[in-house]
Amino acid sequence: MKKKSVTMSDIAKSMDVSTVTVSKALGDKEGVSEELRELIKQKASEMGYRFSCSSKTAQDGFSFNISIVVAKRFINDASAFYWVMYRHIIELLQRQNYYGILDVVSDSDAAHKVMPNSVTDKKTDGIIVLGQLDNAYVNELIKQNLPIVFLDFYSGENRTDTILSDGFFGSYMITNYLISCGHTEIGFLGKISATSSILDRYLGYYKALLEKGLPLRADRVIDDRGENGFIYRTFALPDDMPTAFVCNCDEAAYALINQLKNAGYSVPDDISVVGYDNHIYSTISTPRITTVDVDSKLMSSEAVDTIIRKIRDKNYTRGRKLVNGKLIIRDSVKNLKQGQ
Repeated sequence: MKKKSVTMSDIAKSMDVSTVTVSKALGDKEGVSEELRELIKQKASEMGYRFSCSSKTAQDGFSFNISIVVAKRFINDASAFYWVMYRHIIELLQRQNYYGILDVVSDSDAAHKVMPNSVTDKKTDGIIVLGQLDNAYVNELIKQNLPIVFLDFYSGENRTDTILSDGFFGSYMITNYLISCGHTEIGFLGKISATSSILDRYLGYYKALLEKGLPLRADRVIDDRGENGFIYRTFALPDDMPTAFVCNCDEAAYALINQLKNAGYSVPDDISVVGYDNHIYSTISTPRITTVDVDSKLMSSEAVDTIIRKIRDKNYTRGRKLVNGKLIIRDSVKNLKQGQ
């Protein structure tokens, strides 16, 4: 079942301008300021408007649209990490004279393998899959025979070009930072089966423990989200608490800190907490969260560069590209070695 297509009238109503103004802006015609033209194009991309091909692009066989496919659960609020990446992608595509179409996949769409309209109507030249989708849906996307790039996840079932943050090493690095501060009892907060990114971060945490001969305790590995992918506001904490937690993302770390404080713990004096992503949650938290900075702009740039190369050269392959992060030390970790 197809979703309703976005029209110029829909865009006009959302921006409180006339349909004629929208038409002029999208057609690069005179009568619209450059500032308003860019705002209208941005809104059109966000709403998933399918741009018509000019006679030249139709002749060349290109629409100059790129579908950005993302699961709905990953953009459930305006501060979600993937919204940041999406904005980077849109900006980078515009510099290459491409438009980005945001195609949001609901749980129902995923379960029934409902492909985005931009794909089924052949109004896109390529696909960037932003964040984890289940293998059955991804395999159906691949069958559409369009250039495709995975961004921030990978699948063991195929060899699709992939741009990743090096979550394994990042988590290994931040866990070692906790160990260097004297922590030997360290828990992990993240649903390991939810995404490949969380699994990689768990494995990096586990490697750091193994190298130092520290035990991995199953009761201290805690799910941070449900089956629907939404992060819990409170977590099922163990009776025997560790001195520190490695959290798979800053949003989960932020929620954990609030839960600990409400339970009477002091962070970091009683329990230290580290996050991942260097997202907004890490700076609005009290205390501010020590985390791993994910270079989302570089990841987005690599994804855009890869998809455009694949569109222009059907034989081009990038393989798997890892983008390194860096440790950001803030206020959420207590150094247990000080004063010894």
